[in-house]
Amino acid sequence: MEVIGWILVIACFMISFIGLVYPIIPGVLFLLGGFLVYGLFFSFAELSWWFWVIEILFVVLLFGADTVANAFGIKKFGGSNAGMWGSTIGLLIGPFVIPVAGILIGPFLGAVIAELIVEKRTFSEAVKSGVGSLIGFLTSTVAKAVIQIVMIILFFIVI
Repeated sequence: MEVIGWILVIACFMISFIGLVYPIIPGVLFLLGGFLVYGLFFSFAELSWWFWVIEILFVVLLFGADTVANAFGIKKFGGSNAGMWGSTIGLLIGPFVIPVAGILIGPFLGAVIAELIVEKRTFSEAVKSGVGSLIGFLTSTVAKAVIQIVMIILFFIVI
């Protein structure tokens, strides 16, 4: 049973990182799920209340990093709220329409299309917003990956 427990914990951690590039997968839930699986298979005694408080604060930081990085990237490059929504929709749809490359092309096209249609921007302004969306997404992904790694390291330190 111990081996099965560790396989499930590691699988949850791996799926959480897949969620970084496929945002339809709730990566943070799988990360927390890995902690819960450990507790169920082994013991919750090692996972003290302060561990859970710190991890929940990291979860809040994960959501904040995602939102702030995307908004900053689009706003920095002159985009609008429509561009942010278009980027988000493109991020969710892109990987399914264009496998592999859709994760990068989707947010870019979503922001560009939203800026062109909703905000009536010029093509060059819309492309600039799309680039900001892409930079925001990549920055957000790196920030979330670092936070998730810190969360997992903290978990292994505690156990």
